[in-house]
Amino acid sequence: MASDTKKHKYSDEEWQARVDLAAAYRLTDHFNMIDLVYNHITCRVPGTDDQFLINEYGLGYNEITASNLVKIDLEGNVLSEGEHRINFPGYVIHSAVHGARHDVVCVMHTHTLYGMAVSALEDGFMPLQQETYQFHNGVAYHAFEGQALHLDERERLVTDLGDKDIMILKNHGLLTVGRSVAEAWVSMWQLEKACQVQVVAQSTGQAIHEVPAQVMEKASSSRFYRYEGVEWPWLLRTLDAKDPSYKD
Repeated sequence: MASDTKKHKYSDEEWQARVDLAAAYRLTDHFNMIDLVYNHITCRVPGTDDQFLINEYGLGYNEITASNLVKIDLEGNVLSEGEHRINFPGYVIHSAVHGARHDVVCVMHTHTLYGMAVSALEDGFMPLQQETYQFHNGVAYHAFEGQALHLDERERLVTDLGDKDIMILKNHGLLTVGRSVAEAWVSMWQLEKACQVQVVAQSTGQAIHEVPAQVMEKASSSRFYRYEGVEWPWLLRTLDAKDPSYKD
């Protein structure tokens, strides 16, 4: 558990945000959605419009804790004490969303196997099963421009994302955003599962049965948001049983 010295450096709100974000990193590792030490999950610092928390570049997701997350601003300046490294492409992608979408608390980006496979398909993502219809008409696309090393790509990223919460980065990977860490993380887990369903169904070589658009629309509009009340508490209990050091 975190020492009082570590916790007292932050407001209660920021410390809770740090704990939730560290949990998201550990859960991503636990459910094998990692790409070694790459990719990023970020969280807006509570009470700010221009600061967010990101992982220290070089640490594994299984090493992330509440206190070793790095605070930066939209200009890429490190605000945490000491020497820190951040991944520049991660800064480019996440600063774009945090700077433009003030409704967003958390941004998650992955290079999962099935997500990358779907990102390379010409026709993109196809919702094919009841749990995947929540994404019907809710997925944005951003064309591949090479590794995200140029700040001018940020404008195109946020234009392509618009007001959607899900984006396929073509020939790259997946991105989700949420009004909480829980929402962004669970959306990513569900999106990766949806990509798995699509790739497995297509790999059979059989004709794909698609339900009518109005049925998908009905399923999408009746989506039940369970993140905070049901799924996230269980996920945290799972982490606590495995290794509660994410709270340190």
